[in-house]
Amino acid sequence: MRSGNDTFAAFGLSGAPGTEAFWATARTPAPVPDGDGWTTLFLRRGSEAASVGFESWSRPVPLRRWGDTDCWYAEVRMPARLRVTYQFLVGDAAYADPLNPVGAGGDRSIAATPDAPAQPHWPLVGAGTDVVLPLPRHRLRWSSERLGGRRTVRVHPAGGGGPVVLLLDGDDWLYLHPAMAAFDSAVASGAMPPVTLVFLPARDRKAEFGCRPGLWEAVRDELLPLVAESGVAADRDRLVVAGQSLGGLSALYAALEFPELVSRVAVQSASLWWTPGAADLTDPLGGPVGGALAARLRGRPDLSGLRVAFDVGEHETRMLPHCGLVETLAEQAGATVRVSRSASDHDRAGWRHALLRDVAWALGRD
Repeated sequence: MRSGNDTFAAFGLSGAPGTEAFWATARTPAPVPDGDGWTTLFLRRGSEAASVGFESWSRPVPLRRWGDTDCWYAEVRMPARLRVTYQFLVGDAAYADPLNPVGAGGDRSIAATPDAPAQPHWPLVGAGTDVVLPLPRHRLRWSSERLGGRRTVRVHPAGGGGPVVLLLDGDDWLYLHPAMAAFDSAVASGAMPPVTLVFLPARDRKAEFGCRPGLWEAVRDELLPLVAESGVAADRDRLVVAGQSLGGLSALYAALEFPELVSRVAVQSASLWWTPGAADLTDPLGGPVGGALAARLRGRPDLSGLRVAFDVGEHETRMLPHCGLVETLAEQAGATVRVSRSASDHDRAGWRHALLRDVAWALGRD
């Protein structure tokens, strides 16, 4: 076995592993160059065996114990340009990395290779920080006749309010990734105009975000009038819908089927493989390229009034053909299209900068 100094010195750590002096200066993840990518060190202090669990990008990687100390570690090979959410998995428990100040909610951390682009405006909210992020003051109780059930919709006028930005999977953007703070920062810096954020939580993602009209009829006839009656400054005539994964599919579906309602869209890693029943298959991405929306777009609908930004993680190799075909077909149908690739896999941590950038771009035309 290599000595602790040999193993960890390469990552900038000093002291004998497991000592108080070692833990006092330990910070991870710690990446070092390795060919065309990076080897990244993860550290955990404890007595039980554990693994590093990654979101989408990789299977869990077991941590190894250093001798009989409380130091557990893993050296993980990462490709260039990757930002990924991870947790420590101990038995049935999962928790954030206390040595990492960059997190998502209270129980997830974020690792990024040094060549991954910065994500300005997003505050540090990792384990060990004392930041308490506020929630929007405005709450709407929405009892939907069309969708059934009740849900709480938060509304936030960033910069005093403006065009409505409807954030699908709204609870993720409230509690895992602090979109309220990020949009406030982006507006304050001049990166985007004032907007009114509407955080729409999903009750049943598979049912609500498939290519079905119910959600968008409810948004049109129930939710947006509720926003108008709330007293919060909001320009409902300039609506941007932002969605990821199945939410991105639903946002683009709305632009195709409800063009009078949705003409500005920002989607990240949209589930454009979707066809009826595909989500229940063993290999949902193995069907027709571009799924149901590509089939719809081949009919060449007039999308000249649509402004749509597409983003997908560059490491989502099986998603790229689906997204690429729909991007091309949307542009051929007359839409104004922006295409980008994020330094991520299918991971909300990789979509954060694209969300801000592409919402601002979607609002760039009066």
